[in-house]
Amino acid sequence: MPDSVIKPKLPIAETFEAAYLEQWGILPLELISSRLTVAAAGEPPGEVLDDLRDSYQAELDFVPVTREELLEAIRRVYGAAESVVAVVKDLGAELGMDGDLGNDEVADARDLANQKTIVKFVNLLIKEAHAARASDVHLESTRDGLRTRYRIDGVLVDAPSPPKGVRAAVVSRVKLLAQLDIAERRVPQDGRIRVLLEERELDLRVSTIPTLSGESVVLRLLDRGGQPVALGDLGMDAESLATFQRLAQRPHGILLATGPTGSGKTTTLYAALGLRRAKEEKIVTVEDPVEYHLDNVTQMQINTKAGTTFGMALRSVLRQDPDVLMIGEVRDAETAAIAVQSALTGHLVFSTLHTNDAAGAMTRLADLKVEPYLIPSTVQAVLAQRLVRRLCSQCRVRYKPDPAVVALIASGPVGRITLERGTGCETCRGTGYQGRTGIYELLVMSDETREVLHAPSPPSSATIREIALAQGMITLKQDGWRKVQAGITTVEEVMRVVEH
Repeated sequence: MPDSVIKPKLPIAETFEAAYLEQWGILPLELISSRLTVAAAGEPPGEVLDDLRDSYQAELDFVPVTREELLEAIRRVYGAAESVVAVVKDLGAELGMDGDLGNDEVADARDLANQKTIVKFVNLLIKEAHAARASDVHLESTRDGLRTRYRIDGVLVDAPSPPKGVRAAVVSRVKLLAQLDIAERRVPQDGRIRVLLEERELDLRVSTIPTLSGESVVLRLLDRGGQPVALGDLGMDAESLATFQRLAQRPHGILLATGPTGSGKTTTLYAALGLRRAKEEKIVTVEDPVEYHLDNVTQMQINTKAGTTFGMALRSVLRQDPDVLMIGEVRDAETAAIAVQSALTGHLVFSTLHTNDAAGAMTRLADLKVEPYLIPSTVQAVLAQRLVRRLCSQCRVRYKPDPAVVALIASGPVGRITLERGTGCETCRGTGYQGRTGIYELLVMSDETREVLHAPSPPSSATIREIALAQGMITLKQDGWRKVQAGITTVEEVMRVVEH
């Protein structure tokens, strides 16, 4: 179709938000003599047709187009006109230097939250966060208004913030979308928003807390359209990868991934599940939340408000005759006991723990009341991991680092060497990094480790670590240094995520 056919006049199209037009595959083009010409990819539902007629007080004429042509036209029309920066300027113009959209105590929060500019700001904030590959959006109430930040590759970066006077309106808009109580500002609340963005389904987990300056909000972005990463793409060295692949295909036992929140543990477990024969085995996951949809896998989501805890869910799942079980996290003694019992009865169990290193998983299980003699009988291996930012491919340069800094992570004495770092460019938003990879330490249960764990006095994590190191375990720091030498990341990144 000629490009000139899909050329709407922006005031005509602006009656609806771009996300609405993309969702229903329509784009108003021109209004002449009470007849509206509309580009349509497919047949819109009746309620959408009614919206068009009511909004324009006109009868409809349709121009059939492909989905690709329609989306490109919408992006072309709205792309230049809509950005968070532009909407912030619009808000500033509406309010003036000291303006406000209403007093927090008496204004109708619902009316404020539904004002067109507020709606547009929140919509575009989510859209731009997704485009920037942000995992979270932080809306932090301060004395000077609402500070906006994105978490990109594990680090918070500033984003355009709205004028001070619209803090309550923006927070109320997010709460409305998440179906939270906008009148209640004294207690924390949790909710969720589902967004269809350019044919990708986003699940936003919303958390609000009261602070001295007002409510602060965090939105966690989960891309339902995303696909699990293959195990070979996570950044493991060849030897650890081969060992972990072999362990993940065993018939029973426990494989644990450990590390702090946001270190990629769940991504690793999804990748491990990808090695199983899902069409021949019964694979069940119990998660909070479910982050990816997997074919031929039964996935169950925890809902504590409805009484569905990990313990309750796992007891039910074991009656479903599973071969492989993935537990999102071992949080308490009940979950730990069920995981161990499942491994003893012939199931392969994948799960995560919050420990600083691989050896610490053994003592953590003991803290969760797992009998010491059961740990070496069930745990096959523990993979500790962290995520480090990758160097930007567009602005990387070579430099000679300070030997004292290199010595903090290097395995041995290092003289003057040449490494790489990013200088910052438009591609990486001035950070010098783009994307992330993992650094790992894999502790495989050996006969010597089992013997120590069976001893009358439970060994310390330091003792277990010494045995693993003597048997050739590569530590997080050592793996990080390898990736620095390979030009994948920097010394500073490894120091940021690994204890020294």
